[in-house]
Amino acid sequence: MGRVTERRRIIRIRDGVVSTRPDTLVAEEPLEIRLNGRPLAITMRTPGDDFALAAGFLVSEGVIAEGGEVQSIVYCAGATADGVNTYNVVDVKLAPGVAVPDITLERNVYTTSSCGLCGKASLDAVRTTTRHPVADTPPVRVTPELLAALPDRLREAQRVFDRTGGLHAAALFSAEGELVDVREDVGRHNAVDKLVGRALTDGRLPLSRSILLVSGRASFELAQKAVMAGIPMLAAVSAPSSLAVDLAAETGLTLVGFLRGASMNVYTGDHRIALDTPVGRN
Repeated sequence: MGRVTERRRIIRIRDGVVSTRPDTLVAEEPLEIRLNGRPLAITMRTPGDDFALAAGFLVSEGVIAEGGEVQSIVYCAGATADGVNTYNVVDVKLAPGVAVPDITLERNVYTTSSCGLCGKASLDAVRTTTRHPVADTPPVRVTPELLAALPDRLREAQRVFDRTGGLHAAALFSAEGELVDVREDVGRHNAVDKLVGRALTDGRLPLSRSILLVSGRASFELAQKAVMAGIPMLAAVSAPSSLAVDLAAETGLTLVGFLRGASMNVYTGDHRIALDTPVGRN
């Protein structure tokens, strides 16, 4: 299996001093995801948690929503001439009776580590296909103070980032602010898929009392993944996109951006934010 990090020798220039030294880089390798033996997608990812990544990806695609719908996930032979397993090809076999979508009509086969579900930005499709509607989740209300503490807890849990400085992270917190799980990857959407896939295999979907925190911006793809997993609240340390806000409003997702210290912007779903003072109007 591929390593999470790799070492490369570099020339380092600091304040006019030139030296050579080894540097730790985050590993990036392609992962081909197959569904019942047929190619579905190729994504660039950091090796590790590949089965969870594949399962979470299928949740985001609306193919599965429960752990019992997956019969098996295995590595299969890679593309080398001698058939050596590269651990870069995963095949997901669905349980008997689970419908297989016409994947050739639904999506592009190739995705990059930053684009997520390219070419499939349909608000109506997400709202109507999720089997875990966010609007139907039990009431969740959190204080701004609880949200403000989450980025530091995420940062403390980023083990590989400390060595490379080159990874995105995603974390699941309980409604009480407890860190439930954290995953790192070169692609922010991969990190979320790994969280969702692990929750699926552990029988924890829908994540109806969870907060999803991402280390970068909140794109449409990340909002989509939250909705498909039944997560009622998505928070990001950076900005959301306009389409992410539209999707959140359409589906009832609480979307918080620019979560930095005690400052944050609440874009949608403010009914889940417990405020001590009334909202002022400008």
